[in-house]
Amino acid sequence: MKLQIFCLLIAAVLLTSCAGEKKEKKLEMVKVTRGDLAAFIPSTGVVTPRNRLEIKPPVSGRIEEVLVEKGERVRKGQILAWISSSDRAALLDAARSKGPAETKYWEEVYKPAPIIAPIDGFIIVRNVEPGQSFSVSDAVLVMADKLIVKAQVDETDIGKIRVGQKADIVLDAYPDEKTAAAVESIEYESQVINNVTVYQVYVLPVQVPAYFKSGMSATVNFTQASRGNVLLLSLRAVRRSNGRSYVFRLGENKQLTAFQVDTGLDNNENIEIVSGLNEGDEVVIPDAATAQELLSRSRRGGPMFNPFGSGSRGR
Repeated sequence: MKLQIFCLLIAAVLLTSCAGEKKEKKLEMVKVTRGDLAAFIPSTGVVTPRNRLEIKPPVSGRIEEVLVEKGERVRKGQILAWISSSDRAALLDAARSKGPAETKYWEEVYKPAPIIAPIDGFIIVRNVEPGQSFSVSDAVLVMADKLIVKAQVDETDIGKIRVGQKADIVLDAYPDEKTAAAVESIEYESQVINNVTVYQVYVLPVQVPAYFKSGMSATVNFTQASRGNVLLLSLRAVRRSNGRSYVFRLGENKQLTAFQVDTGLDNNENIEIVSGLNEGDEVVIPDAATAQELLSRSRRGGPMFNPFGSGSRGR
């Protein structure tokens, strides 16, 4: 009997301890810092040639030699490949059956036709190898003058985008690399993609990195405004209610209080604190339920709340 009572007492102590642990919450804290802030409009896009040009042979026939590789930069007027017309290819095949001397003679008499680069740019597709036959309707090479990013901007944001506006490009394949860019042009006609009306915005990098490749997915952040040397706070620490912004601070006896602050610019990470806090002040990042309870009490004139469950005030 004594053993049973002892066991019951131990169990009661353990349950009380566990209950106390469940009540205790670990609050996430964050400090107000000072720095620069840029507000931007995010969008998705894809790397694409600004001008994509398919190069087709001047005559139907057989490719004799290809002088360029994919990714190689070329200049306007440069010879990219040599092609024999169908007649020349047939004549050379017949000459080869008669020996090297006959072949050399006809190679000198009947010259191949060059395939010429029509613009300055680089090769993005090579569809040809020596010995292949092509018609005048086949694209043997594809060129681009410069790679850009074609971004899709929601119609609700397109009014904030202008030609010349600065932007940053981050490729999905290279998430740690940021490329400076600017808006080159904006389409006048919208498109509906997944039931969302969007406009195509062409974004031109200041300098195209070597790792850019046509077809790569990208995130484009259009700079809307920027400010330097301002007070910054994590956006997760601010809650908005009825057009006002609130933060939460831990006071005496672990009481959590909602304070109204004035805010300015914000982006996906931080928000500008205009007034209500000072550099170095520490605030709490509350969970959704706690924030809702505090804001509700604040509207009733009793913002005090104990998040640790050991009693509360302000009811």
